[in-house]
Amino acid sequence: MSLRGISISRVDERRTVTTAAAKSETGIALVIVLLAMMLIAALGMALSLTTSTETRIAASYAWSAETFYAADAAIERVMHDLAGVGDWTNALDGAAMSFSDGPPGPRTMPDGTRVDLNAITDRLNCGHLSCSAAELTAVNADRPWGINNPTWRLYAHGPLTMLGSSIDVDPPIYVIVWVSDDPLENDGQPSIDGDETIAPNPGRGILQVRAQAHGAGGSQRGIEMTLRRAATRVHVLSWREMRQD
Repeated sequence: MSLRGISISRVDERRTVTTAAAKSETGIALVIVLLAMMLIAALGMALSLTTSTETRIAASYAWSAETFYAADAAIERVMHDLAGVGDWTNALDGAAMSFSDGPPGPRTMPDGTRVDLNAITDRLNCGHLSCSAAELTAVNADRPWGINNPTWRLYAHGPLTMLGSSIDVDPPIYVIVWVSDDPLENDGQPSIDGDETIAPNPGRGILQVRAQAHGAGGSQRGIEMTLRRAATRVHVLSWREMRQD
């Protein structure tokens, strides 16, 4: 074999090796490009998910705040109405009511759930539906006053827009307000405001009021107050936000 033939053969071998190396590097580059694309896609999905989550959190916070202020507005309206009720017994026995969207019963809340106003009232009083007389006067950790246990009664309920024609809330909010006798009373009659025919009653002219608002996204906020009558005015003795289970 001539030297020229050997030289050409070696060149061909080098070209073959170079081509194989190039193909190998091309395969590695393709893998790197695919991994980079997967990483960019994952980052994009994570960013989209984070943005979506933050949007929902912000909306939930806004709905919760609106629902809280709705409960506060409802209880303020009820305080004004109670100031005009001459005898708070009329509020406790159902003779007097504030705003209402009709007889108590099932309602559709802003989040689409169905709620029965009578059922909610029963749960406030005894923890389940259809409270018996014995359960209403039973002594337990939450209601330790026995026959003087307060009995919650519906006093106002309806869409928040019922509080005034200038109220425009979107999404809508539904509010419910209950009243009950003060547990410090000693007459054993939760539907009468401090009967004093036998003896002085420390709970005379004192009423408990509870407001609950239902807003969009299942948001619920509640407020409870203890009120005292002073002539034609109403004073707040205590105020607290209720924890929603």
